[in-house]
Amino acid sequence: MLSRRTSRIVALLVVLAGAVVGVQAQPPQSATDFTLALVGDAIITRKIAVYAEPAFTRVIDLIRNADAAFANLEMLFHDYEPYASAASGGTYMRAEPALVKDLVWAGFDMVARANNHAGDYGVLGMNLTTKYVAEAGLMQAGVGQSLAEAREAKFLETPKGRIALISVASTFPDSSRAGRTRGDMPARPGLNPLRFTTTTTITADQMTALRAMAASTTGRPPGTGNTFNYLGSRFVVGPSPGVTTEPLTEDLDEIAAVVRNAAGLSDYTIVTIHAHEGGRDRFLPADFLVTFARAMVDAGADLFVGHGPHVLRGIEVYKGKPIMYSLGDFIFQNETLLRLPSDNYEPLKLGPAAHVNDFNDARYDFDKSGFPADPPIWEAVVAMPRYRGDQLVELALHPITLSHGKSRTVRGRPLFADGPLGQKILDDVVRLSAAMGTKVAIRNGIGYLELGASPATRQ
Repeated sequence: MLSRRTSRIVALLVVLAGAVVGVQAQPPQSATDFTLALVGDAIITRKIAVYAEPAFTRVIDLIRNADAAFANLEMLFHDYEPYASAASGGTYMRAEPALVKDLVWAGFDMVARANNHAGDYGVLGMNLTTKYVAEAGLMQAGVGQSLAEAREAKFLETPKGRIALISVASTFPDSSRAGRTRGDMPARPGLNPLRFTTTTTITADQMTALRAMAASTTGRPPGTGNTFNYLGSRFVVGPSPGVTTEPLTEDLDEIAAVVRNAAGLSDYTIVTIHAHEGGRDRFLPADFLVTFARAMVDAGADLFVGHGPHVLRGIEVYKGKPIMYSLGDFIFQNETLLRLPSDNYEPLKLGPAAHVNDFNDARYDFDKSGFPADPPIWEAVVAMPRYRGDQLVELALHPITLSHGKSRTVRGRPLFADGPLGQKILDDVVRLSAAMGTKVAIRNGIGYLELGASPATRQ
């Protein structure tokens, strides 16, 4: 055991080392520190507990050694008792119920359920998944038998603190959205939605042309004014063309009320959202997402965790709280499903003789397009915030790769990214976060958010 004098010398050296490299020195680990492991999408269709190579076990050790760990569960578990919904989140997601145990084996404690695949197999598929996830001992949030239940926070008890989780989705088929009851009929089961409006700004000349086109196709008078609703979209006249999005006030206010309640009943409150929607490109969050994230911090959230676009996005620090707009993928095994419904095959003109491999070949043109041909899809981070009491003292970002370029039977599970690839992933986080006023330093192959009084802390 170190003497008190030696401990002071070590602490001084840590501070001096931070000053030399020009980054804030992080407080040393304490027995009372509380550490979380946060990852993005988990699309699991194969066992992961069978692997033991160091790059994989290094990631698993990160998850297991945290006091609590979170993932977005973008998978349904059942034995094909339900039929496929008419509308899905894309590929119809389903895996063997036993695979949920692999997530527990990996160290996860809590999962988000509000995402675009929650309703792929209807209410029965959602409820069976809830059953298997609960039996495995995972805390889950984001779906329920009514809108009130889907919205509510769920709580994880740990020896070092109580965690509240609120799970939300902005990307979903409308049939997956949970509903209310007036008492005269059952509520609609489903997910916790955040809806948003989209407004397209165009010039006065473009508005005139749009009205004329609408009149020619509908036979109605073109009308006048600077606002026009057409084909489900809202157009307004403005000085410069562009698209803006805003969260639906009703949804934002209701979710904020849940967060305020949860913050008073927990030590750490996490709001997580599944959002595919982007800004000028897929690496930037949509306007409504920024507004929503900041409102959740205002309501009492300690952490905001995004996922859904299958790529990394930057980190914002708002009022001292980290907003991670997307952590990317953690497990991405969407090509090795056992079965797919006819609804997936038909748009690709694949008949009854086609199987899952044929679907993959047709969808991705033999890995020359789509997800397999897109390197950023396979690059992500494990975010590890460390608290001392209610004070965030560190946020470490560990780069991972899901093996872009490997075969379908290999790619899709996380490996620690060392060397040039790890540096590239962290450089992306640094660049994307800098655009949000946040500084991320890289030390020994790991990214660290610069905390404290810095330009990253915005009011």
